[in-house]
Amino acid sequence: MDIVCRDRTCDSLVFVEVKTRRNTDYGTPAESVGLEKQKLIARGAIAWLRMLDNPEINYRFDIVAIVVTEDGPEIEIIKDAFALPAPYF
Repeated sequence: MDIVCRDRTCDSLVFVEVKTRRNTDYGTPAESVGLEKQKLIARGAIAWLRMLDNPEINYRFDIVAIVVTEDGPEIEIIKDAFALPAPYF
């Protein structure tokens, strides 16, 4: 996971994976966050959530997908890109 932040609009902890590509010849940046990568991110998130010791905390997993083009970056923010299977503790 690249970034852990707080979304104050919905009082949630957000685990953000940022992926950048120069082109989409081999798929989009978001497509590179497959099941194995999601599991890795989830393991880190579970450790973080356990450290907070607050099982009621709202959280989500977002992906920021960036494709760098000649005209500048194209940025897509995918909220709730995937979820942990319940229960996570």
